[in-house]
Amino acid sequence: MAIANGLLVAQVVHTRHRPTQNHFRYHVYYLCAPLAALAEACKLWVLRLNRLGLYSFYNRDHAPTGDTPESWIRRLMAEYQLSEADGDIVMLTMPRILGYGFNPVTFWFCLDRAGQLRAVLSEVRNTFGEKHCYWSFHKDHRPITTDDWLTSQKIFHVSPFLEVTGHYEFRFAYAEDKIGVWINYHDADGLMLSTSLAGKRSVLSNTALLYCFVRYPLVTLKVITLIHYQALKLLRKGIRYHRKPAAPHVEISE
Repeated sequence: MAIANGLLVAQVVHTRHRPTQNHFRYHVYYLCAPLAALAEACKLWVLRLNRLGLYSFYNRDHAPTGDTPESWIRRLMAEYQLSEADGDIVMLTMPRILGYGFNPVTFWFCLDRAGQLRAVLSEVRNTFGEKHCYWSFHKDHRPITTDDWLTSQKIFHVSPFLEVTGHYEFRFAYAEDKIGVWINYHDADGLMLSTSLAGKRSVLSNTALLYCFVRYPLVTLKVITLIHYQALKLLRKGIRYHRKPAAPHVEISE
């Protein structure tokens, strides 16, 4: 099933529940496109593939050297025997802006030929230059619905104000016109952190990208700045700081 290239303007919400509440929300925008149509999307004069532009997308930011994101994820799906996900792979990511990019998380929605969501690969990055990917899918490989919560053990260090223990619960709402992602983090004492990303999907065009560039200037720089600003707020609130542990010995987990 062909899916049009799109742009997703979304609201991101974070709420830390303990020991002191910390809450914030902001707007960002994402490139939302099927990987099979990525080259076509990058024919826009403001969006470039593997080269510098106002906006740019580089394969090396996600896939192993010399590989493409689509071949990389299809190989991963074969390793995990996700044969039901035989349709489009739709990415949700922030492109580089004027050459600079930082993506806290990129989502890869793996669909079947009927357009049903079968699996999601969440590619998480921290500010130390490390990344880890969490697979979300049902053990019996049935379609993922908007009511499903899928659990993954936390094994990757993201925030120095959270320990690498406990688990995540993921929920996804995928449709042609809108996308939502909810991620809750639980430690030994229960729900610690609630996060969400939700927005409407619109047509990807030069005009839309230029509007977002003006409406939300230097959004990738904004994201990294807000991460450090929130860290300072947590320090002022007396939240315990945890030193970064060694990276996990695997790059992908369920």
